Amino acid sequence: MPQTQDYTHQLQQLMQRVGISSFKALSRCSGVSQRQLKRIRTGEISQMRPQDLIFLSKALKVPVSELWSNFSTVEFNWATESEKASSALQQEYERLQAQLEQQRESLMQEFQQQSLQVLESWLLQWPTAAYAAQQNPQLGAVKLLPLLRPVEQLLQQWGVEAIAPVGEEIPYDPQVHQLIEGTASAGDRVKVRYTGYRHGDRLLFRAKVSPAPRAD
Repeated sequence: MPQTQDYTHQLQQLMQRVGISSFKALSRCSGVSQRQLKRIRTGEISQMRPQDLIFLSKALKVPVSELWSNFSTVEFNWATESEKASSALQQEYERLQAQLEQQRESLMQEFQQQSLQVLESWLLQWPTAAYAAQQNPQLGAVKLLPLLRPVEQLLQQWGVEAIAPVGEEIPYDPQVHQLIEGTASAGDRVKVRYTGYRHGDRLLFRAKVSPAPRAD
């Protein structure tokens, strides 16, 4: 077996130049584990990860090429090692970005779901109240309608869509409609009494309907 090299003294000299007193302190300030530091002390620098070499060179304030030449007998190929380090760092960056984006999406969905639960009563009642106010402009309540537009715009941004407007007559679909009186078969004309909602591909509330008046 080849004899293990001992570069401990050389590493300690570099540490003293930058005021680092122990290998534990070097690990803490560089972000390189003590296990990885042991490799450089035993001449196994070629087995270290490229990004760890970069972090260590910054902590010791020496170029990676100098670090390599002081702790290895293998010729340092900067182009190859730089490419490896760049690729490894880019992959780690992309992984962290994807993780953060996934967490952001998860938190946003959770926030939207909790908000919609709080707003459930308003979502179901407001469109019907607004419809009644529009049918009778003499009511003072009609003046309040524009005040709620920002909330309606926010719901649109969240992807919350009404199944059908209050007062509209549409074919009955038991999958998304709920009869509140009378009877109806699929395809029969019904009138929307309370708006239902979808959130993306998910059904939040079915629209409440009743049979539409028959035309004479």
